[in-house]
Amino acid sequence: MKAVICERCGPPEVLRVAEVPRPTPRADEVRIRIRASAVTASDIFIRSGRVKPSLQVPFRLMMGVTKPRHPVIGLVFSGVIDETGDQIRRFKRGDAVYGLTGFRLGAYAEYRCMPESDSRCHGCLALRPESLSDDEATAAAYGGLLALQYVDKGDVQAGDEVLVYGAAGTSGTIAVQYARSLGAHVTGVCSTTNVDFVRSLGAREVLDYTRVDAPPAGARYALVLDSVGKAKSSRLKTACKNALAPGGRYVSIDDGDLELPARRLQQVTTLIESGALLPVVGRTYQLDEIVEAHRFVEQGHKRGGVAISIV
Repeated sequence: MKAVICERCGPPEVLRVAEVPRPTPRADEVRIRIRASAVTASDIFIRSGRVKPSLQVPFRLMMGVTKPRHPVIGLVFSGVIDETGDQIRRFKRGDAVYGLTGFRLGAYAEYRCMPESDSRCHGCLALRPESLSDDEATAAAYGGLLALQYVDKGDVQAGDEVLVYGAAGTSGTIAVQYARSLGAHVTGVCSTTNVDFVRSLGAREVLDYTRVDAPPAGARYALVLDSVGKAKSSRLKTACKNALAPGGRYVSIDDGDLELPARRLQQVTTLIESGALLPVVGRTYQLDEIVEAHRFVEQGHKRGGVAISIV
């Protein structure tokens, strides 16, 4: 089968497409014919090895000391189950599924085996929402899990003022919609080109970080969600953090590892099927274009998710 190999950390050019053996599922696993993956911020960190100094040691121990421990990288997938082990009960051959692979990676490939039960190491798996394409499902899985994990930390109530910094990204687009589904009044922060787009997601107000340095006078937020990460800063981000209401909370997607419970992925599915969430895919690349896809995502100006078609 075809797969993307990363034999050392470095720039996008360290990635190459190669032929590797097709995996065989164990008794407690299903094998998925992957139709789409994605290039996420997590993939960029894993490929490049560039993390902040305080995380270097745990990152190396987890992902590999001098090179990725698992040479076939990739975290997100959508596809169809083509074989099941004898102990599988939740899924069957032919099921359309999506999810994340966990620390063992391997989603940049035509096939990947996954256990039925979820864990931090083994990832999570759920039936794919019928309304989504495989490309859209990859944005839903990654962006949805991130958005729900961190919006829920704010204990958002109906009528709360919520600000999403980085509202046009994979997790930001979902966070805006999720907070709105909870009854919050959402303010999105993005660049000029995405102002109308973020408003179309349901943001009541949109702040352009290239033009303003502070939220409106008197604004107070129950939750400020930083969905771009702490490595990127601006005067507006600082001002938004200082505009928290009494008892309000600032959370960043850098505050801990991405959690991978299947129940949360099921919640994402339910929200999509109810019409509350619609994942966004800004660009799609072919597997052979993986280097170009990583170059583009590394620039930091994408809208929604970036999918990798594997057909």
